[in-house]
Amino acid sequence: MEDEFKKRLTEWAKRSYEQGVYCFSHFLDLKGRSDFGAMLPALAPAPWKLFGGAEGCERQMLRFGDEASCGYEQSFPIACLRIAPRSAKFADPLTHRDYLGALMALGIERELLGDIIVRESEAFLFCEERIAPYIQENFIQAKHTYLTCAPVSQIPEGALFATRRISVQLSSQRADALIAHVFRLSRAEAQALFPAGKVFLSGRLCESPGVAPKPGDILSVRGYGRMKYVGVESLSKKGKENTAVELYVS
Repeated sequence: MEDEFKKRLTEWAKRSYEQGVYCFSHFLDLKGRSDFGAMLPALAPAPWKLFGGAEGCERQMLRFGDEASCGYEQSFPIACLRIAPRSAKFADPLTHRDYLGALMALGIERELLGDIIVRESEAFLFCEERIAPYIQENFIQAKHTYLTCAPVSQIPEGALFATRRISVQLSSQRADALIAHVFRLSRAEAQALFPAGKVFLSGRLCESPGVAPKPGDILSVRGYGRMKYVGVESLSKKGKENTAVELYVS
């Protein structure tokens, strides 16, 4: 599967560059985005962009081509659907896992779906435009809750991604130390995540526990969550660095 993905990337970049047309991937997870970044120097020099439907999306679609190279503008074929219970009174407290499990039970491939953002009693789903009508018609239940599913005319970006600002004290600005403090892990547990391929820094696989993130970097840890690194705000009386991050919350 990985070789097939790399082959498709090579074909899309070459076709876009040589024919001046847009080529789109399905939604890429963090590993797919990282693999693309590693392959980039070997690909045809076609313009490219990653986008998930809104600023902050983790799963993103890759587009080769732009207005200058193709002669016209073509937006990403991404739809945003708002999912809400038909009756709030009788609704279960649904999680990301509940929504995703119900969607997969419909036979929808994961690569056709982008982020699912849960906000209180409702959720927003990004998906490929061509699959949106099928989801609207068939995604009617998750667990014991009956749902309504409708496209949103304007993506409510401000309401999608909630973060909580926290501060931790570090002796040095190493990624492993930051992960250990934020997710309450031992230093050894945090370091073990790197060779396991579970840490991504701004969409690229990070295998070095000692790397220092830069302000604005997104540090994603599979199984734990993700955070935006803000930086050192001050020093404690004992000389430790008071470091701020914006932790993404569900």
